[in-house]
This record gives sequence, C-alpha cells and structure tokens, in this order.
Amino acid sequence: MKRKFPESELIINADGSCFHLHLKPEFLADKVILVGDPARVNTVANHFDSIEHEVSSREFHTITGMYKGKRITAQSHGIGCDNIDIVANELDTLANINYETREENDEHRTLTMVRIGTCGGLQPFTPTGSFIASVKSIGFDGLLNYYAGRNQVCDLEMEKAFCEHMQWNPIKGAPYVAVADRELIDRVAGDDMVKGYTVACGGFYGPQGRVLRADVLDPDQNKKIEAFEYDGMKICNFEMESSALAGLASLLGHRAMTCCMVIANRYAQKMNTEYKNSIDTLIEKVLDRI
Repeated sequence: MKRKFPESELIINADGSCFHLHLKPEFLADKVILVGDPARVNTVANHFDSIEHEVSSREFHTITGMYKGKRITAQSHGIGCDNIDIVANELDTLANINYETREENDEHRTLTMVRIGTCGGLQPFTPTGSFIASVKSIGFDGLLNYYAGRNQVCDLEMEKAFCEHMQWNPIKGAPYVAVADRELIDRVAGDDMVKGYTVACGGFYGPQGRVLRADVLDPDQNKKIEAFEYDGMKICNFEMESSALAGLASLLGHRAMTCCMVIANRYAQKMNTEYKNSIDTLIEKVLDRI
C-alpha cells in the first residue's frame, strides 16, 4: 500500500509548488548542480544553452535549462547541513511523490546531485585553488542521526576509528561518516581532483577550530583531524554540507557527491578571497562530466 502524506508533512503551496523551493515537479531535471550562494546559480546557468525556468525564494534560487544536450537544474541551498535537509528532501518529493494525490509514485526516480562549493584545505597537498572530491564526509552536524537507517548508509568502522583517534567528547554529539556515490566520484573527479575525506562542520568558527573571542572546547582538534588516516586516505578539507547531502541521498535512493575548491588552507594559514572567477573552471568540469 502506497503511503499518503498529510498537509502538515508534505507542505504544498497554493500554486502547486513545494514549500521552501517554490518548485513544481515538472521544473526539476534529473541532473542537479547544487551551490551554496544563490548568485552562483547564475554563474552555472551562464553556461546553459537555453533556460526554461527560474524561481527564487529566500536563499533558494533555481534555474533549469539545457547544457550540451543535457537538462540540468542549478539549485542553491544556502549555508549548512540544515539547509541541505530542506533541499534534499524537497527535491526528492518533487521526484517521487504525486503532488495531486499526495502518494508515492509507482516508480522511483533517481536524481544525480553534485554540490560545487568552497572549502578550507587541511593538508600541505591541498593548497588554495585545489579541487577536492569528497569520497566520504564526517558529519559534525548530527543531522543524519535523526533518520532511521543512518547506520545502513554510513561507514561505522570509520566512525569508530575516528572517534577513538579524536578522543571524541560525546557532549558534541555523535559524528557520522556518509559515503558519496562511487561511480559519480570517479566520473566527475577524474584525474584532476584530489580524492579524500571531508569534515562537514555545524558552523564556520568554533566547529572548524577558529578562535576569535570565544575559546573552543578542544584546542587540538584540527591537529588531530589533520593527522587522521583511514584506508590510506586523509581528511583533506573542512566545509559545511557534504555529509548531509551524501547521507540523505543514500537514504532516499539518489546519487550524490560534493566537490570543492580550496579557498583557505588552514595548514598553511593562507586565504584567497578573490576566488569567484576561478571557481568557474570547476563549474565547467562538473557540467561536462555530470
């Protein structure tokens, strides 16, 4: 028997669009480029050969169009895993729920989602300007812990090894290790992106070990993160969304990954604030390979 979703759970606007994104099912392509900055949606869409739909609501900006024969949706999500929770779930409803009957569709529709972002590099081999593909993401945000089935889509052995290495303080909540789609990683990352692990943080300052006027709980956190190694790979970068995207995509039956350009190297204490032009190179790579 198919599930039916009440108004309080599946919130549909008066115009038939989903609650936050203001998208209707027919406006969603199977291939989705996700970006944090709403303005970066235009940067992606500047490469499109044609545009069929555009809508903006809060930090959520969407453009769907054609690129070299491929129908693609460029979608912004804002900052943080909490926003990924909104975007991933609402995109899934558009793909897999009939908005007229509020019932699940008979056939599952799989989305391919690639997030293009910026990050902080954590290793000497990830200087500013590097492109990093997140093979696995360690979520400090706790989001996936609220979903049944998180153990089935996470690398539990790596979680255990990481917590032991970090001497993890449980007051911070349990970290989880979400796994990106392997075939998508190989295809999109190719041989010109660094493949490694990522820490997805629940904030930009304290959770990433930045100290301004408020001290952090573990002053040695970043040194321990930089030293962690598992299955021959190291943690390459900090960002704030990859774990939720990979984890929710796995739970919902979609394919997802994150690739980022390094704009700050925490190891070398270097920062590049003039990155907005150079990230276009990464966007082109992803558009060609998705």
